[in-house]
Amino acid sequence: MSEDTPTLDGIAEDVEDLRAIVNGFASQLEHNTNAVNQLASAGKGEGEGDGQDDGKEKKEKPKTPPFILRLSGEEYATELAALAEWVANLLVPTYLSEVSSSATWCASWWAHPAAVARLHAAWLAWQELTDPETCGRTGPSVWHRDHLDPMVAQLRDASGPFGGCMTNPDRSQHTDLPSPPVLALPGARAAAEAVPEPVTT
Repeated sequence: MSEDTPTLDGIAEDVEDLRAIVNGFASQLEHNTNAVNQLASAGKGEGEGDGQDDGKEKKEKPKTPPFILRLSGEEYATELAALAEWVANLLVPTYLSEVSSSATWCASWWAHPAAVARLHAAWLAWQELTDPETCGRTGPSVWHRDHLDPMVAQLRDASGPFGGCMTNPDRSQHTDLPSPPVLALPGARAAAEAVPEPVTT
């Protein structure tokens, strides 16, 4: 066998050398990709230096849930169940006076999306403004003034979402008020009519 003929051990050694080179390239590629991503993040105005990570963390982990009407499925059901507990155990027995024609209520409040949205917003504010770590000494006062009172006034107003519901505590009543009509924009209708019908053969 001549000196130029590769041996099995020599080939194995060459393969290991090539594997080490490829691993080095992969490691360098990962490093470069991370550097590019960091530069791209900095270019989007997410902050500089130490503050950059803090801004990123706040975006990824919001302190409160999103607007309840944007949730769906299991997420919506879970959030609504927690809200229902607060409504039944704190809001209604503590803050809602007797039902009357000027202070309507609906035992099926959860069937009115406008009521769900308002109650949920008040509940989120209550969580923040009654938590000693976030609210300070005036938190509960701010919650009553800025959240509870306006929310209750809107919900129980004769023209509010419960306007067709219970006005007498002895007669349970639930009525879905019809939504007012909404016409399409004139330009949108004209544009839709201008689209030619597909040709069928």
